[in-house]
Amino acid sequence: MNFDQELDATGLKCPLPILKTKKALAAMHSGQVLKVVSTDPNTVTDFGRFAEQTGNQLVLQQQNDAHYVFYIARR
Repeated sequence: MNFDQELDATGLKCPLPILKTKKALAAMHSGQVLKVVSTDPNTVTDFGRFAEQTGNQLVLQQQNDAHYVFYIARR
């Protein structure tokens, strides 16, 4: 999957992955995609809610061993 920026949120616990994602997306242009890598299992539900509440699009969500990877398109 193509992305414009990557955010490493490994080792961070809720709510830090969401807060850092919000900040990163604010600096991006509409349509750009942010890849977020996290190790917090709570981010699986958190990112779905975040996208729904902010209007950004959760394009893809994957799990690779203990890493959760999210691709979020900026609205």
